[in-house]
Amino acid sequence: MVGSDLPRYPDLLWTTLQAVSELGGSASISEIAETVMKREGFGDEQQAILHKNGPQTEIEYRLAWARTVLRWIGLLSNSSRGVWALTDEAKVVLDSPSSDERQRLREKWRSYQAEMRKSGRWGQPMRQSAGADPEALADSEVDPEGAGWQELLLTHLMGMSPDAFERLARRLLREAGFDSATVTGRSGDGGIDGLGVYRLGLVSFPVFFQCKRYQGSVGPSAVRDFRGAMAGRGDKGLLITTGSFTNDAKKEATRDGAPPIDLIDGERLCDLLKSYELGVKTTTRTIEDVVIDASFFAEL
Repeated sequence: MVGSDLPRYPDLLWTTLQAVSELGGSASISEIAETVMKREGFGDEQQAILHKNGPQTEIEYRLAWARTVLRWIGLLSNSSRGVWALTDEAKVVLDSPSSDERQRLREKWRSYQAEMRKSGRWGQPMRQSAGADPEALADSEVDPEGAGWQELLLTHLMGMSPDAFERLARRLLREAGFDSATVTGRSGDGGIDGLGVYRLGLVSFPVFFQCKRYQGSVGPSAVRDFRGAMAGRGDKGLLITTGSFTNDAKKEATRDGAPPIDLIDGERLCDLLKSYELGVKTTTRTIEDVVIDASFFAEL
């Protein structure tokens, strides 16, 4: 069974909560993921397991599930800038002297399920399976937050030709403020796909970039190979992927004594394309809440 060697969904609730606490009470999605993977000791093989056919990894999907559930039951909040924070109730739960906090968290989740079922609100954004018991449902039926448009976008990116994806990266760099961006993509370039020139005040410097349309996780060897291709040509590198980076890849990118490599994973790539409106359009909707004041009519 795919992902059977990973923690079960409910077990990640407590781990996620602890990770946010360890990070000072608030954290970005990438910080939460990195901390959880470090706490759980996930290896490269586990980090590379895809959810269904990808492009999202199984760990990313389950952590999105955990964040969504923790938000629903009032233990996490998230801002429009993608920052997740502990609520006051979460701090009470974390400080609780109970000997089995994980079980209490599971019970809180089951209570929430029961409340939603009773009110008839169960089903969206969850997909209810008839006859499914709460434990099984908790393991598979929650649709994580924000996964829809990003997964669809990544599917389109994976369907692009390598040349088209490199051109998209060049367009993104230009939109981000690079003075120039060129695609090399020639044999003998050692894996370097392009070069951009970034200006910071009066100073400008070259930034080499490499694009990897990839399902799953990119390991440290890819970072080392890219750095090796840059040797003697420049000190700034940007590695862009539709997948994710393992913890070891992130460590290698910032290893002491070696030129740092900036990493853009699939999640951040989606956010950047959205920010610069490159193939992504955002429509703001206004929702009108109408409340009937019964006392007004009673007093007439």
